[in-house]
Amino acid sequence: MNHKVAVVTDSNSGITQAESKELGIIVLPMPFMIGEDTFFEDITLTQEDFYNKLEGGADVVTSQPSPEAVMDLWKDTLKEYDEIVYIPMSSGLSGSCQSAMMLSEDFDQKVQVVNNQRISVTQRQSAMDAKMLAERDMSAVQIKEFLENDKFNSSIYIMLDTLYYLKKGGRITPAAAAIGTILKLKPVLTIQGDKLDAFAKARTATQGKSIMINAIRNDMETRFGGASADNIWLQVAYTKDVDAAEQFAAELLKEFPGFDIVINPLSLSVACHIGPGSLAVACCKKIK
Repeated sequence: MNHKVAVVTDSNSGITQAESKELGIIVLPMPFMIGEDTFFEDITLTQEDFYNKLEGGADVVTSQPSPEAVMDLWKDTLKEYDEIVYIPMSSGLSGSCQSAMMLSEDFDQKVQVVNNQRISVTQRQSAMDAKMLAERDMSAVQIKEFLENDKFNSSIYIMLDTLYYLKKGGRITPAAAAIGTILKLKPVLTIQGDKLDAFAKARTATQGKSIMINAIRNDMETRFGGASADNIWLQVAYTKDVDAAEQFAAELLKEFPGFDIVINPLSLSVACHIGPGSLAVACCKKIK
């Protein structure tokens, strides 16, 4: 009887329920409060519904999965698997990682919670890596250790179309937002490890894209051992505007020929802080 390790993540990874079946990765849907109602990402809330509500001025608040929802999913999974590697969104951006660590204490080491500071496309890649490591017969503990040692081998740059949502969520000072709005700046943010930080201010989308391309190339060359397709996964993420994402991916391919670029919508928990029209580029070092 071979030992079965399940890979479980949350919908912040951007893995849809449909994709989860294809990939063999179990996905916990993230809850959102919109007005008085609770919705679940990709179950009762589509990307389209979400942006309609957001742009209609609805108050969209991200929430943590309930302890029951997390534990029920783990219990169900353990009926079919011996162990679980659970990859929640970055602990720096949400409390759900700490909650999961506490809940896992009741599961007798069978649930290993990975705190590897990833979100969106880089979290998705961690789940894919975990699946590959499980197929190589690594135990849940070994996979957790591997992913946590690998956590800083990823980088994300995001260009915002508007500062309105960051301001609304209290993530930046109103004065900083006002300057950005007056000057119609395109702020570029970065996620390195566990938090969202300002990186640069671009005057136009074209300039913003070139800032991101130069930054990601610099990371590949100085931090991740070289900008080559056999060394790096390259990803594009976006909020709402898939055409802009496809155009950006085409521009990236000119800069990084031969790379296999994955395009994914940014998860809604990121989108509600940054709003529609954002573009991101991310990279992860490939596991050898």
